[in-house]
Amino acid sequence: MKTVGIICEYNPFHNGHKKQLDTIRAEFGEDCAIVCLMSGNFVQRGYPAIFHKSLRAQAALFSGADLVLELPLTYALSSAEGFAAGGVKILGGFCDLLCFGTETGNAGALISAAKALLSDDFKDALRQQLDKGLSFPAARAAALQDHADLLQRPNDILAVEYCKAILAQNSTVQPYPILRQGDYHGTAADPANPSATAIRNRIRSGESWGSFVPEAAHGIFRNAQIHSLSAGERAVLARLRCMTDAEFEALPYGSEGLWRKFMHACRSQDSIEAIVSETKSKRYTRTRIDRMLMCAYLGITKEMLEQDAPYTRVLALNDKGRSVLKQARICGSFPHVGEVMDDPYWDLEQRAADLYALFCESAPAPAGSETKQRVFFKD
Repeated sequence: MKTVGIICEYNPFHNGHKKQLDTIRAEFGEDCAIVCLMSGNFVQRGYPAIFHKSLRAQAALFSGADLVLELPLTYALSSAEGFAAGGVKILGGFCDLLCFGTETGNAGALISAAKALLSDDFKDALRQQLDKGLSFPAARAAALQDHADLLQRPNDILAVEYCKAILAQNSTVQPYPILRQGDYHGTAADPANPSATAIRNRIRSGESWGSFVPEAAHGIFRNAQIHSLSAGERAVLARLRCMTDAEFEALPYGSEGLWRKFMHACRSQDSIEAIVSETKSKRYTRTRIDRMLMCAYLGITKEMLEQDAPYTRVLALNDKGRSVLKQARICGSFPHVGEVMDDPYWDLEQRAADLYALFCESAPAPAGSETKQRVFFKD
């Protein structure tokens, strides 16, 4: 039985994600197991997920996944490199293949670009480009001219990082890229190849969105509480206005004095948008600032972000997923899962869950809800 892993966010789960699961089933048969490692309540761009992680996990399970694990918070809020490396570290020990969407679908080109990124020549070239004042994404593309086209499109960028992590970790998992059709960040409606951005916009504006997601997922999401950054803006601002100089200095993504510029913006501006606009520049992208802001709100320091997560948690599974989990534990290839309430990382997760609730557009869930969260099992 093949075990195929997917590193994902499902924010929310939509028809394009269902198409990926169906492609895997068609390629490897109904006996294969699909393991999804999904971001929890916060996603890589530095925003709260629109729906709670438990509901997004259930949507994946009812749409074809067998086991849904939570990508640890500090991996989920990392750069593309850290996001990919953390995911490969968890899935690489017990999955045969890592499936991901790309705009190219060319495994050879992705591996070649990944090897180039790991070379000493690239590191020197990157430094030269950064010294010119370019942002990291622009500097990386300029330093890797032979593969620059692969570093321009969002899915290709992550795909290269997955391949790089596989190589760097000497992982036995094999990359399995599939062509990602449609515009990843598109705002136009496209039921066949939707973007999560377009669906989120339609959900929040009250427009019809049911045709963009599988029927099972729509049933789960239809009456779910919606979360947005704007709904929790005052909670975020309250945290930022109470932070000390030392706390700002300890933030991730704040190197080269960026933390100081961010601190001054937090102490002089009256909205999240104004803070981000005041801080970002040609060199520092908005996404980097968004992640730094969310880490500040959640109390995540640079040191915490750089440490390996001590465990991952199961969100949802069926019988086949339970067999995969059992086999992985027997082989000793799976990170610790189970009772984790005596681990400091659990304190971080509890805090993050309580603070996520404040992004709810209706009444927030009470504090302490994470301790009551149970694994969802599908018969």
